[in-house]
Amino acid sequence: MQNDANRLLSLLLPCFNSAQRLQPAYAAISTELDAAGIPFELLILDDGSQDNSWEIARVLAEKDPRVRVFRMARNVTPPYLQFAAFSVCRGACITWIPDDLQFPVSMVIALYRKWEAGHKIVVSYRSSRNDGWLSDFFSRAYYKLMNSLSEINFPPGGTDVYLADREIIDIMNTRIHPIHTSSVVEMLRLGFDPEFVPYNRPPRPGKSRWTWRKKVRHAKDTFFASSAFPIRAITNLGLSISVICLLAIPVLVYARFFAHSRLFGFPVPGWTTIIALVAFFNGLVLFCLGVVAEYIWRIYEEVKNRPGFIIRKDNDNPNG
Repeated sequence: MQNDANRLLSLLLPCFNSAQRLQPAYAAISTELDAAGIPFELLILDDGSQDNSWEIARVLAEKDPRVRVFRMARNVTPPYLQFAAFSVCRGACITWIPDDLQFPVSMVIALYRKWEAGHKIVVSYRSSRNDGWLSDFFSRAYYKLMNSLSEINFPPGGTDVYLADREIIDIMNTRIHPIHTSSVVEMLRLGFDPEFVPYNRPPRPGKSRWTWRKKVRHAKDTFFASSAFPIRAITNLGLSISVICLLAIPVLVYARFFAHSRLFGFPVPGWTTIIALVAFFNGLVLFCLGVVAEYIWRIYEEVKNRPGFIIRKDNDNPNG
């Protein structure tokens, strides 16, 4: 039987304006994990809350030594909170759970049991969801697109929560720069034969704090971090158009001098065609430059070597 240090589960609880959710979430987590005999530390990371979430988190830490609280310097959203949790966790494995418990504690236990069985990476995926038809449609379409265009295979329906072994945690801390990417992308890229576990995602209570703006930003970061398709598509598109233009040149010359300015019975357009072609190719060039700029911008952010997150030192955390 392994000792508790070798079995310790680090459980991240992201906190953003969570004053009404922290106490119920802590009670449910501690009750179910204690009943399952799983030693754990609860990492509450305050992501720039505007309510009294921080004060409530500190009270929980004072009452329970298993609770450790940290405060981010600014709001960075959950993907970066996961990287921050890697840097402070002490467990033999780590996972996370939303403060509304939309991902049930029973699934955390299921992921942990898979880890005990020897799996380094255990990934949950949504076999069903109920976030509204529009959100569900875009989510399904997005992950289908990602699986067809990226070098990473995402589970069907996408993933919210995963569990990673200490070996993965150490790689994330030492080898991965958390800028314009997500821990899910980087973890799945590593390999280690991840184990996938389906679950039925319950309806979300209340309004989601994961806004469309945040979703679009995360989707862009995930796509450009995991796929080289756009840059390759530009190369292929440019080559194809170049070939078409080369083939069109002798046809247009023939039409001009030997077909009485008519091509297949139609008059060859004059300045209208020129304007149309110039506009089309200018638009195409600008579009290609925009895609290339997305990659160059990410390279620029990488070479600046700025941190993706900053944990404040004035945490006054009783449990370190």
